[in-house]
Amino acid sequence: MSMDMGVFSVRFSIFWVLNFRFLTSSTDSIFAGNGSSLTGIRSRRVRRRVAYAQPYGLLSRIPDQVLHMSRLFLDSDVDCISNLRMERNSFGRLCFLMRELGGLVDRRYISVEEQVSMFLSILAHHKKNRVIKFDFRRSGQIVSHYVHIILRAVFSLHTLFLVKPTHVTDDSTDSRWKWFKGCLGAFDGTYIDLHVPSCDKPHFRTRKGRISTNVLGACDRNMMFVYVLPGWEGSAVDCRVLRNAVLKPNGLKVPKGIYCFI
Repeated sequence: MSMDMGVFSVRFSIFWVLNFRFLTSSTDSIFAGNGSSLTGIRSRRVRRRVAYAQPYGLLSRIPDQVLHMSRLFLDSDVDCISNLRMERNSFGRLCFLMRELGGLVDRRYISVEEQVSMFLSILAHHKKNRVIKFDFRRSGQIVSHYVHIILRAVFSLHTLFLVKPTHVTDDSTDSRWKWFKGCLGAFDGTYIDLHVPSCDKPHFRTRKGRISTNVLGACDRNMMFVYVLPGWEGSAVDCRVLRNAVLKPNGLKVPKGIYCFI
């Protein structure tokens, strides 16, 4: 009996060892198979994601930028006037002045024409930075940087843009102006919308409820600006702005015997 029990225990031990090795080898193979399958699924997802992703960089945006600039000022005068408020000849002359006298140069990826176009789009249509960067395929920092550069160039050319007026002489033969001897031009005020802090909005609110600044401008007979006074609050009346323009040391000066239309 003891011999039988010993043989049985030995056989049971051998059977248990063999089964344990089989189970461990099968489990390892199963986990290894699951790992390889998971790795395969992940690799397929990565490949699919890479295949769906479109390459996007500075060079890929150049064709869209060139097409947009061509539509602005190369197709027709109608499109140029609608978007930039000037014809193509005037736009080309302005860019020439900015290059020769304003100190602007073509950069590696942006030309003077595109810099001026962004500036004129903001002035003509009151567009925001986020709208300009979407239209021109540029970043907001690029738009803000070059708008300030154009603004400084315009300020440096104020002696060129603001002409010295001449009054209508007694021997004038102009059929429109010979009846106004001694007339220097005309000046008037206009409201320009702007953004101000909330604490200053009551001062800049006009009688029509808009947040604006009251700007006084004077021009000669050829509609050329000779004087501009910006900065007054929208709530200020025109006579107060005119009085400030006349009393300033470098303000609006009208010689004796000469007059302007209001």
